[in-house]
Amino acid sequence: MPHDTHCNGSRFSVDCPSRLLFDQVADKWSMMIMTVLNDGGTRFNDLKRRLEGVSQKSLSMTLKRLERNGIIARTVVASTPPGVLYEMTPLGLTLLPPFQAIYRWANDNMDAVEAARVAYDQSHSES
Repeated sequence: MPHDTHCNGSRFSVDCPSRLLFDQVADKWSMMIMTVLNDGGTRFNDLKRRLEGVSQKSLSMTLKRLERNGIIARTVVASTPPGVLYEMTPLGLTLLPPFQAIYRWANDNMDAVEAARVAYDQSHSES
């Protein structure tokens, strides 16, 4: 792994910029939003409909954070009523392969993870 020159010697220090960036792009809503936007530009309400369980506030905050970090672009669409379209940026598109790998890993290993959870819960409930 390359050395992070912005972290004063430790990638794990509290003031490391890459640590903050990771926190801002690797949460569940960010990953799901980027996956939806990979299909093309999407309006806010369409995103909200496709992301079951996301609140309007969480979606809005996550979109702003992704836009600030250059991961997505926001375009006002002249329509009646005016709308906003969100799209992946070229920088954001570079995040999709690692996120897709994590998604595949989760799907491929869900049975093993569930078995580990059951075993853990059983061994810790007997204590």
